[in-house]
Amino acid sequence: MISDTSRGPAEQKPERRGRRPRFGRYALELVMIAVAVVFLFPVYALITLAMKDPQQISDSPLSLPSPPTFANFGDAWSSASLGPALLNSTVITAVSLLILVVLGSTAAYYLARRARGMGYGLYILFLLGIVLPFQLGMIPLYKLVDDLGWLGTYQGMVLFYTGIQLPFTVFLYTGFIRALPQDYAQAALIDGCTHRQAFTRIVFPLLRPITGTVIILNAVFIWNDFFTPLLYLGGSGKETVPVGVFAFVGQYVSDYGLVFAGLVLAALPILVVFVVLQRYVIKGFAGGLKG
Repeated sequence: MISDTSRGPAEQKPERRGRRPRFGRYALELVMIAVAVVFLFPVYALITLAMKDPQQISDSPLSLPSPPTFANFGDAWSSASLGPALLNSTVITAVSLLILVVLGSTAAYYLARRARGMGYGLYILFLLGIVLPFQLGMIPLYKLVDDLGWLGTYQGMVLFYTGIQLPFTVFLYTGFIRALPQDYAQAALIDGCTHRQAFTRIVFPLLRPITGTVIILNAVFIWNDFFTPLLYLGGSGKETVPVGVFAFVGQYVSDYGLVFAGLVLAALPILVVFVVLQRYVIKGFAGGLKG
């Protein structure tokens, strides 16, 4: 009996210790659920209002649609001319991303392997491009594009986005490449490959996580940009989705069903890209932080 009594308190202590972390874990889960609800509520409101007719919106705007209607999406697509706007945004975003990936990865490979001298100076120059706001150069940039005759064209927008986003792209790629071991590329050079072949065949396939990060971050910025397309493409018939939705909202501001349906259609393509590539975002940042 003495031995059983002496073991009793010792056996109870681990149970009490185990309850505290479990309670903390449950509390953390509740907090995360509350945060998720806060972030998902605008999405719920957007989709719900997009599937309601004006009468349902006036009666109960935040309740579930009963019955849901999908006519708003067809009307918004035809009224807002979202088809040409989506095509314009897709062309500008895709071409800009292609140039950013090619130029950013190759420049970062040189800067990451040349840590001293010119390589370090160029890297600091790229960092200055991130710090300085591009709004300071809006008038000279507009004048440059006008002198080139590229106002209202795809190439003018691609040139603008490539120049603006290239420093940020080089920064992401450089940090990730510095964390990569150099053994593979050096082995390829010993086997007779050139630096270009070593990069394209060995190094670039290893950059898949940070490439996904570069694509999604730049795509979100380019796709959602409103001011630059309004300034460079206004009145040309090549307006992007944000400009088209802005004109559509101003025209149909009283019909909120059409407005929110147009917003859903405008956000859907970039949302799909984000869902497909979102797992690379954390991997890319984690790899860059190691460097």
